[in-house]
Amino acid sequence: MAAHLVRLKLTLLRNGLRRSVWRLVGLLLGVAYALSLVGAAVVGLVVLGAQDDPELARTVVVLGGVVLVAGWWLLPLVAFGVDSTLDPERFRVFALRRRHLLTGLTLAGLVGVPGVATVLVGGASALAWWRDPAALAAGVLGGVLGVAVCVVGSRAVTTLLAPVVGGRRFREVAAVLAIVPLMLAGPILLGATAGLAAVADALPEVARLLGWTPFGAPWALGADVAEGAWAAAAGKVLVSLATLAVLVLVWDRALSAAMVRPEGGGGHVSRSAGLGFFGRLPATPTGAVAARALTYWLRDSRYAAAVAVVPVMVLLLWFLGRGGAVLLGAGVVVAFVMGWSLSTDVAYDDTAFWTHLAAPVDGRVDRAGRAYAGLVVGGVVVAATDLLVLGVTQRWDAVLPVVGMSFGVLAVGVGLSSVYSVRVVYPVPKPGENPFSTPQGSSFAVMLSQTAGLLVLLAVCLPTLGLGVAALVTDVLLLDVLALVVGLGVGAATVVVGIRLGARTYDRRAPELLQTIRSFA
Repeated sequence: MAAHLVRLKLTLLRNGLRRSVWRLVGLLLGVAYALSLVGAAVVGLVVLGAQDDPELARTVVVLGGVVLVAGWWLLPLVAFGVDSTLDPERFRVFALRRRHLLTGLTLAGLVGVPGVATVLVGGASALAWWRDPAALAAGVLGGVLGVAVCVVGSRAVTTLLAPVVGGRRFREVAAVLAIVPLMLAGPILLGATAGLAAVADALPEVARLLGWTPFGAPWALGADVAEGAWAAAAGKVLVSLATLAVLVLVWDRALSAAMVRPEGGGGHVSRSAGLGFFGRLPATPTGAVAARALTYWLRDSRYAAAVAVVPVMVLLLWFLGRGGAVLLGAGVVVAFVMGWSLSTDVAYDDTAFWTHLAAPVDGRVDRAGRAYAGLVVGGVVVAATDLLVLGVTQRWDAVLPVVGMSFGVLAVGVGLSSVYSVRVVYPVPKPGENPFSTPQGSSFAVMLSQTAGLLVLLAVCLPTLGLGVAALVTDVLLLDVLALVVGLGVGAATVVVGIRLGARTYDRRAPELLQTIRSFA
C-alpha cells in the first residue's frame, strides 16, 4: 500500500506536468533553485567539518535543523491546500488500514522538490563531522530522524488543524496577516542582523538547549558523539524516538477523525449570529445600508486589510522616526488609508450590488449609510492610533492638532470616496479571494483616475495639514485650536457635499455600474 501511494503521487505529478507547460517550467526552476541551495549547504558543511571547532559545528547544524523542522511544521498552515493530491479525506471511501495509510503518506510526502531537498540536506548534515567516522554515522542517523520529524510532524499538524485552516475565515485572516512581514521586511532584516550580532556569543548555549527539544534533538546527535558524550547522545535518540511516537499517535487520531468527518463539514458547526448590526442600528433604509457595510468591515478580509496594515504603518513610522515627532503623523497616515479605502466600496459589492438596485435604494441613503460605516470604523481605528502615538511620544500637548489632522483627513477621505466609488469601478479581488491579489483588467486609465483622486484628497487636506504641522512646530495655542476647528470643519463639509454629489451620480449611473461590475466576472 505504501508503494502504491508513492506511485500514485508520482503519477499525479507526471500528469499535472503534461497538462501544463508552465507547471513544468516552474518545476524545473524549483529544482534548479533547490539544487543550488543543497549544493551550497553541502559545501558549507564540508568546510565546517574541516574546521577544528566542534562547538561551531554543533551550533550551525542544530540551529539550521531547528529552522528546517519549524518550516515543515508551519509553512503548510500558511499554504494550506496548495498540494492536496493525497489529501487523507480522499481515501475515506476505501477500506484501508490507517497504519498502511500513515506509512504511505509519510513516504509520499518526500515526493517533490521540498521532500527530496530535505532528504539531501538531512543526510548532508552529517558531513559536519566527516573526519570522525563514529560522529559521521551518528550524524547520518540524526539526519534520518530529523527528516522523519519534519515529514511526520508536518502531516500530523496539518491533519490535526485541517478543520480550522481549511475554513474560509482562516484563509482570509492568513492572507491579510501574510502582508505584515512583507511590509516590515526592511526593519525585520535590520533588527535580525543587529539582534544576531548582539547575541552571537549566546548562540552556542542556545543550540545546546535546543538540542534537548523535539526540534533539535536529532541534529545534535553527531555533535555529542564527536565530543564523546555517549550518554547525551543516547538521550537525544530517546527524545527523537519519543517525539516521533507522539507525532504518529497525534496523526493517527487526527486521521481517524478526518476519515469519518462529513465532507465539507470541516468540523465546524455554523451558529447564527443573530441580527448583528441590523439589530443595533435604526430600522431605516440608511440604517440597513450602514449595518450591511459594518458587517462587511467585520467579516470581509478585503475591508479588514485596511485595518490590518495599521500597526504595520505605525511600526514603520516609529522605525523611521526612532520614536520621535515623526510618529505623531501615524494617525494622519492611518486616516488617509481608512478614508480612501471606501473608494472601492461599490466594486467590492461585486454582483451583489444588484440588491441595491432591486430594493431600490435611494442614492442619498446608499451614500449616507456607507459613509456612516466608514466614519465609525475609521474613527475607532484613528482614535486608537492617536492615543497610542501620543502616549508613546508623551506629547499630550499636541492633542488638538493631532486630532484635528487625523479626523479631518479621515472625513475628507470618506467624503471624496462617496463620489469616487460611484464614478469609477474597476476589477478588484472577488469575495473570499486574497485581498492583496491584483486582478487582470486594471487599465492605465484607472491608475490615472486613482492618482487624480488621491491628489484631490491631498489638496483638500492641505489647509488642515499645514495648520497642524505649524502648530506642532511652533507650539502656539491659537494654531492648535485652528488646526482642530479647520480640520473638523473641512472634513464635515466634505462629507456632506460628497454624500450629495455621490447620491446624484449614484441615481444616474447605478444600472451602468452594475453592468460594468458584471463585465469583470
